[in-house]
Amino acid sequence: MVEYQAAQLDTVFHALGDATRRRMLRELAQGDRTVGQLAEPFAISLAAASKHIKALENAGLIHREVRGRTHHCRLAAERLAAAHEWLGYYERFWTGRLDILERLLREEAAKTSPAPEGDDP
Repeated sequence: MVEYQAAQLDTVFHALGDATRRRMLRELAQGDRTVGQLAEPFAISLAAASKHIKALENAGLIHREVRGRTHHCRLAAERLAAAHEWLGYYERFWTGRLDILERLLREEAAKTSPAPEGDDP
């Protein structure tokens, strides 16, 4: 079971590793799009767009429905939730590290800041 989940995450992160696919997902977050609509913002062919869409589809990030000759795509965010959960562990790690850094910087700033005027005896 764990191996299956790891393979799913690998596929999701591979799909998210490409800027074109991330932008396509952002577009789909606004609503359903056709393959042509997803390809339009990029200087790519419909065949190239289809390859990107297939990678997103294989990762389970989108669903494609064929209506006549038109392919309609919609976001399937469930797999993004699993990736977000996995990243959440590291978010806690970095949040703690950033809190420590902030405390150290404040301590350093307090040591180097001049004393307020009027405090001389």
